[in-house]
Amino acid sequence: MNIALLVTRADPVGGAQIHVRDLAVAARGHGHSPTVITSGSGPFLQDLQTQQIPVVVLKHLGAPISPVRDFRASREIRAALQSLRPDLLATHSSKAGILGRFVAHRLQIPAVFTAHGWSFTPGIAPARAGLYRVIERLAAPLSSKIITVSEFDRRLALEAGIATEDRLATVHNGIPDVAAQRRARPGRNPARLVMVARFEPQKDHATLLHALGGLVGQPWELDLIGEGPLRGSMEQLVRTLGLGTRVRFLGQRADVDARLAESQISVLTTNWEGFPLTVLEAMRAGLPVVATAVGGVAEALEDGDSGYLIGRGDVTLLRDRLGRLLSSPGLREEMGRKGRTRWEEHFTIEQMVAKTFAIYQDVVQQSRTAGRSSPGVAAGVTA
Repeated sequence: MNIALLVTRADPVGGAQIHVRDLAVAARGHGHSPTVITSGSGPFLQDLQTQQIPVVVLKHLGAPISPVRDFRASREIRAALQSLRPDLLATHSSKAGILGRFVAHRLQIPAVFTAHGWSFTPGIAPARAGLYRVIERLAAPLSSKIITVSEFDRRLALEAGIATEDRLATVHNGIPDVAAQRRARPGRNPARLVMVARFEPQKDHATLLHALGGLVGQPWELDLIGEGPLRGSMEQLVRTLGLGTRVRFLGQRADVDARLAESQISVLTTNWEGFPLTVLEAMRAGLPVVATAVGGVAEALEDGDSGYLIGRGDVTLLRDRLGRLLSSPGLREEMGRKGRTRWEEHFTIEQMVAKTFAIYQDVVQQSRTAGRSSPGVAAGVTA
């Protein structure tokens, strides 16, 4: 298959970008011809170049709603698709999903949209959620299939009237393995905690810092990996809580797997999610995970088995669960082993790729069948 993968931005690098990169590399490995279409710059593009994945960089595609820019971006997407003539357009992230599906429909190219967490999920401001709910309902009929990365998101789409059962499919995220030396040793003391997350409203660093503020009597250190507009306010909160000597702000890192290998506990406090890769990365490393039970997090992490789930903003429960792990190296090791096993059984890259490409193949085959039975349909698709 000739596959075009469209994602809104190359920066900042998040779950959607990593997902697209891994799919593109897997597609090439399976004999397909992938091309990534995106905007922006940064490490994501360098990654693709290193992997010899062709990239088309657009000038006008961006996340905020802007009628003029969106019109220009649509024209750029159209030109790219007319040049590439893909068998399938796979769209990722909200804006790319909306504009990409519209253009693909006009060109009679089958499109699949992967929702990496809906923009109307619980935790998002009601006005914004309402707007995107309407937009997604309008865009859904332009999709041959919609992939959700969690059962939570599939059910949310059904409840919101986005699409019917037959148009929706859940494919959990999967990630490649790491070398054995990148496995953590969670039983080591003193315990180092790590949270990998951008400093933005979606994430909830403050709850973690307040919880740790009540655990100063126990030995621990915390690494915060990521950048974003709220970093300064979190640095100030660390000073206010008197945690300055225990918390390190490491910025954006290209060696996250190495930082996880040096840690003993992984934490993700957040306000909303789809199916976060950072939880899978921690489980792959053999770390116990403490995470907020939003979106599909509970589908990855089993409470009390491979880690702990907490409610959104629940400082008291988070402090209790972290205290248990900090005081018990054996518990950390046991939960870390169980998390690693769960990742091996359910969330490897091979499982995700097999399920995703089965959907792609089915969509392309249906399009070709429709094209043979109805001359003029799917004219933009190569045979």
